Amino acid sequence: MQEPDLDTLMFFDSHLKALEVYLVFEDLLYKSFPNVNKRVQKTQITFYNTHVFACVSFARVRRKAELPDGYMVVTLGLPALLYSDRVAARSQPYPRRWTHHVVVSTPEEIDDELLSWIGEAYAFADAK
Repeated sequence: MQEPDLDTLMFFDSHLKALEVYLVFEDLLYKSFPNVNKRVQKTQITFYNTHVFACVSFARVRRKAELPDGYMVVTLGLPALLYSDRVAARSQPYPRRWTHHVVVSTPEEIDDELLSWIGEAYAFADAK
């Protein structure tokens, strides 16, 4: 696992408990998919190939009392609705495009299931 760059450290400044989980997530993205680019913004970290396929943020997708300590939200764009209890929120911003928000608070939650959804989002973004 690489050391985080300064922009990433600044993004996680007030969410340091989530940094370790994020670093596992980022490392897995770079190892699993070719042509992954990252852009750190004020409210999210965006991952893209041709187009955006995943984002990490601290969006409040559930009531504060329902969110675990040290969480981050992984947002994915998929061509179809994803049915899973792991999805905290979903919306359909455009026809044939669904946005899904998954709360992640431990490295163990970055598992094969989440990785398969990221793979679908990666392929969907690459095909646009």
